[in-house]
Amino acid sequence: MIAKAGYQMADLPSSDAVWGAVLRKNGFYRKAIPDTCPDCYTADDFCRDNPQGVFVLGFGGHVATAIDGNIYDSWDSSHEIPQYVWYRKEQ
Repeated sequence: MIAKAGYQMADLPSSDAVWGAVLRKNGFYRKAIPDTCPDCYTADDFCRDNPQGVFVLGFGGHVATAIDGNIYDSWDSSHEIPQYVWYRKEQ
C-alpha cells in the first residue's frame, strides 16, 4: 500500500508525505504533541497516557507505532520525544 502510494506520488515510500497520505486515506488524523514539557514527555509517557488504541508517533525523521500502550519499533524508542501523533477520531 505504501509502496504503491510512493509510486503514484513519484516519491520514496519512506517520505513523510507518502506514508502520511496513506494514514490519512485510512482514517487517521495528525496533531502536534503539546509541548508543556518538550524535553521530557517521552513515547513511554504517551503510552501510559493512552493505554488503548492505535497511534503512530512521529519523532522527526522516524516513526513508531503504539498499540494499546505498547511501542512497536525496530529499536527501543520509548525514551524518544514525539513531536506529533497520528490517531483515529474514534479514539
